Amino acid sequence: RFQEVWSPQRAKLIAPMADMLNHSAEPNCEITFDDMGNCEVTAMYDIQPGTPLTISYGDPTNPTPIFAQFGFLPADCATLFCKAMHLEPYIKELGIEFKDLLIQTETGEIAPKVWDLFLYEILVNNDPGAAEQYYVAVKCNDEATKQQYQDQYFQYTLDSMKQHVYSILSDVDTLTAKAQNYDLSTHPRVPVIVAHNNLVRDTFTMTAALLEQMG
Repeated sequence: RFQEVWSPQRAKLIAPMADMLNHSAEPNCEITFDDMGNCEVTAMYDIQPGTPLTISYGDPTNPTPIFAQFGFLPADCATLFCKAMHLEPYIKELGIEFKDLLIQTETGEIAPKVWDLFLYEILVNNDPGAAEQYYVAVKCNDEATKQQYQDQYFQYTLDSMKQHVYSILSDVDTLTAKAQNYDLSTHPRVPVIVAHNNLVRDTFTMTAALLEQMG
């Protein structure tokens, strides 16, 4: 009996034709189901003859869940999630969406919300009063107040970011070395796993270099 590990409680439906649609970060089709469970595929705009029909398998800004759930690495990965799952309580508290906590795969550049998150964690653990004020500033998009705290605590935030980035790089190297020891005949997904890990490593290596340039 099939048992899904990723989302075991969700409904399972088989749609033979729709199952053939590939993933794209910029899909040209969308899938819906009517009250009877019938699958409907609708073009999102006029599609030229011969163009592959595509849908989105998940958040295009973060390929890791798509890789974990569907077993492939999207070819058009422009960004990665910052991997700060240890700060998930603060992510929820600030109301930040995962799609805003990104790192650019081509440059290693860090999205502003990532800086907000790491600074907030520092303030919560060291200055609750300042944390409350920064929380309000983030919620109200008060850029002036945010900048004041970012300037004041920049070195602490930078050090925290460095520690996180180097920790991810260490973990990725360990996981890649472990994966490369597997027998491909029994673990055929190893090349995809390594490709994903290499994408993370290359991206975070660029991020580490940017952070080192900052101080």
